[in-house]
Amino acid sequence: MTIFGAIGIASTGLTVHRKWLDAVSDNIANVSTVRGTDEEAFRARYVVAQEMAEGGVQVAGVVLGDAEGRVVHDPDHPLADAQGYVRMPDVDMSSQMTQLVMAQRGYQANAAVVDRAKASYEAALQIGRS
Repeated sequence: MTIFGAIGIASTGLTVHRKWLDAVSDNIANVSTVRGTDEEAFRARYVVAQEMAEGGVQVAGVVLGDAEGRVVHDPDHPLADAQGYVRMPDVDMSSQMTQLVMAQRGYQANAAVVDRAKASYEAALQIGRS
């Protein structure tokens, strides 16, 4: 594998991990989104990655969470129905935080590969100049 190949593969990983970070941050931001019981709950986003034939990874799609969510009794909420219920997203905050750490570490690892490959390329250029 060439230095440019390593940079190309790592850049695909950066893209996937960035999209994963975006999805997780969106899920965390909407963990308390309240809707009426006649509406769909916020649907969490889950990024699906797949291997590319020429090397690297790509986002194959985004899977949406359950539209039913959780029905919670909150009679004082302005969106509560006649029985006092509202619909909340079914987002597990501890799972999302775990996903956030994993996506962040993956992004950092791929960024480190790009940095090291760049440093190797620059060192090779310096050798050629000497």
